[in-house]
Parts: sequence; C-alpha cells; structure tokens
Amino acid sequence: MIKDRFLIQGLLKISNFKGFFSNGVLFTRFLPKFRYIISINFQPNLFCMIKEQLNVLINLAASDSTVAEKESKTIHMIARANGISKEIVDGMLKKPQPIGDLSTLAEDQKFEHLYHLIQLMKSDGQVFKSEIHFCEQIAEKLGYKKGVVGDLSSRIYSDPTITADRKLLMDRAHRFLKD
Repeated sequence: MIKDRFLIQGLLKISNFKGFFSNGVLFTRFLPKFRYIISINFQPNLFCMIKEQLNVLINLAASDSTVAEKESKTIHMIARANGISKEIVDGMLKKPQPIGDLSTLAEDQKFEHLYHLIQLMKSDGQVFKSEIHFCEQIAEKLGYKKGVVGDLSSRIYSDPTITADRKLLMDRAHRFLKD
C-alpha cells in the first residue's frame, strides 16, 4: 500500500479515472476508500505526440474546407486506439491548431504520421488535389521527398481495419528520405 506522499507534478484525467503523474508514471486512485494507488506506466510525451499527430490529420481533413463523416470517424478511431478520449478529439476538431515542427520526430514516428495521413486522405473515398498537396507538404516537413505520397498511397488501404505490411511500407518510405 502506497500513501499519498508523492510530489504531484500535474493532474490528468483519463476516461472515468482521475489521477496524477510524477516522473513519467501515472498514479490512479480508483479505490479511495482503501487509499490504494495503482501505478501504470505512462509517458506524457507520447500523449502529446499522439495529439500532434491527430492535429495534422485534422488539418488534412479540413484542407478541402469540410471534414467528412468518414474522415471524422477515422480520426476518432485512431485517437481511441491510442487512448485519446472522444471529448478531446471533438475539441481538437472544433479548433485545429497550426502544425508544429515535425522534423524532430524519430524516423518511425515520421512514418506513422505519414501512414495515417495517407490513410485519412483516402478514407472518404475521394482524393482531392488539395489533400494530395497537403500530404506532400507534410511529407516534406517530415523529411521525405514529395514522391513518397504517390508511392505509398497505392499500397495503403483507406479502411483502417485492413493493415498493409508496415515493414515493407517503411522500407519504401525510407528510400524517399531527403539527404
């Protein structure tokens, strides 16, 4: 049993659980009557990275002046799979933020951004030139050449439940990295 003697660095609300994180570990008090605290490995930086990725997807969805229902569902599904609540995503959809610096991401994070971006572009069954142009701009910000979008888009499915060979796609994308 761990007592309440931790330095609380920040409050965080996840689903119905309330907790705090300290030194990268999330502590959740779900049995306050017994004063138990359960520790769960949590990385605040990962949470922020996922929100940044969702923001890029939201900007793409809005690039053709409207967010289609299928695009919104895809964004919500990606968010849910990464532990981001519907309320947070709805707030992000209402007020998209400018896209920050993507060049500092690790190579696998850059690939994941690009993969989800292309998947979302195709999710509503229509691909507009504005969406392709947006994807190419983000690809360049991620450190890829524009051609990566065309190369990968023929191999990435619009249905998020169908997964492609990620290793193969990552190898193909790697060829398009700028020197």
